[in-house]
Amino acid sequence: MYVADSRATASAAGAVRSRAGRRLPAVAPTVLALGTVSLITDVSSEMVTAVLPLYLVAGLGLSPLGFGLLDGVYNGVSALVRLAGGHLADRGGGRHKWVAGAGYALSAACKPLLLVAQTLTPIGLVLAVDRTGKGLRTAPRDALISLSSTPETRGRAFGVHRAMDTAGALLGPLAAFLVLRTTVDGYDAVFTVSFCVAVAGVLVLVLFVPGGAAAPRDRGAGRATLGAAFALLRRRDLRRITVCALLLGLATVSDSFVYLLLQRRLGVPDRWFALLPLGTAAAFLLLAVPLGRIADRVGRWRMFLGGHLALLLAYGLLLSSWHGPALPYAVLLLHGAFYAATDGVLMAAAADSVPPELRSSGLALVQTGQALARFTCSLSFGAAWTAWGDRAALTGSAVALTVCGLITLALRPLAPESPVRPPAPHPPERPA
Repeated sequence: MYVADSRATASAAGAVRSRAGRRLPAVAPTVLALGTVSLITDVSSEMVTAVLPLYLVAGLGLSPLGFGLLDGVYNGVSALVRLAGGHLADRGGGRHKWVAGAGYALSAACKPLLLVAQTLTPIGLVLAVDRTGKGLRTAPRDALISLSSTPETRGRAFGVHRAMDTAGALLGPLAAFLVLRTTVDGYDAVFTVSFCVAVAGVLVLVLFVPGGAAAPRDRGAGRATLGAAFALLRRRDLRRITVCALLLGLATVSDSFVYLLLQRRLGVPDRWFALLPLGTAAAFLLLAVPLGRIADRVGRWRMFLGGHLALLLAYGLLLSSWHGPALPYAVLLLHGAFYAATDGVLMAAAADSVPPELRSSGLALVQTGQALARFTCSLSFGAAWTAWGDRAALTGSAVALTVCGLITLALRPLAPESPVRPPAPHPPERPA
């Protein structure tokens, strides 16, 4: 087994070199195409996300508990369909692109519905359908990234994709800000422009992302069934990764709450609120690729835990008595560093423990645990804010993150963190 894995690794490493021996860029065309789709789609989704907290709390008068419920739906309901999306992509044998495309299209179709939803129930339903689309597309998209990359450069590939994705997250709030400043019916205009941009993202995916082929199966591998997907949890490393992602997700306060806390601490005017996510997005964009490359070298799990340490420091700054002008920059820098060190890095680490024929399903398992945990955190944080105030709620989250971090440190995967010996070799796509 070791000899076979070593040969597969040598073959994978050789795939990033030309016949003349020159080293080629380690990012495959599929990664770049998917990054473009994610960039465009994130412009659309972040336009809505940037104005949604203020629209719901200030515009519609929802309480923090009501907002926490909606925010939990927005970030957590996708967990209910991620396994379905991963299963459909694996079972179809090369349908990763089309399952992901269906998810992108479903999310795009929800944007105009926000124009007519004015109360808690219809808004919740629209957001639930939108996150259903995200749940369908996330695992197949990440599977395409991992299958088109070599094991040695998987962290870099996810870093490049997340950097392009975050470029859209950087442009989205800026676009929302400009629309709000230049139109009379600002929120309606934001939702309309967001829909048009989302449609463009779907078209780019259909036209430019390769359809892909079915992943080769290991000898003796069974069909890509739901039973086979859940059986992946028998793998010690994947099981521990899933449990650790779930634990840390239970103490990860949603982005919207972080921005609301910053606004309250600093008295940010409503018209500038949509610009707060720009700080997180800018830090994420600058750090995603270098931290992904470092994770390939020093260990992805160490980087993942380091990202949560950055988040804990951000909580500490929000709880401190410091009111200096650098406070928002420091908090948003740490917030962006948290995402750069965890988002793509977690998927790269999980991919090392999942065979190619079940790659979407395996990644969906990890994503589902994390999404359910963050859904729970949004509900509990909103309830705690309503009952005891924002400072007490954040203090509880900081304590919970510290405890969960210590438990995760003890439960970390025991396999070597270097992806030199992938568990299931797969010929990577020829890099660009």
